[in-house]
Amino acid sequence: MTVWKNLTTVNDMKKEVATEIVDLMMEFGGRLNQSVALVQDNCSEDELVSYRRAVGKLMGAMLLDVMNPIFDEHPELKPDQLE
Repeated sequence: MTVWKNLTTVNDMKKEVATEIVDLMMEFGGRLNQSVALVQDNCSEDELVSYRRAVGKLMGAMLLDVMNPIFDEHPELKPDQLE
C-alpha cells in the first residue's frame, strides 16, 4: 500500500512541493546510509544485518510509496542516481 492511499499517482502536486519532498527523501536516504556505516563500525555482524534489513525496508518504502508516485507525475525530478 502506498502513502497516497487509493491513488496510483500523486495527482496535481505542485512541482515546488514535489521538488522539496524529493530533496528531503534523498537527504534522509543519505542519512540512513550514514547510520548503517555507524552500526557497521560499532556493532556486531548480527546487529548490522538486522539494522541494514530494517533500513532497507525504510528506504524501499520511501522510494516505492513516496518518491515513485512523484516521479510518475514529475519524471524530470528523478535524480540520475536513481536511474
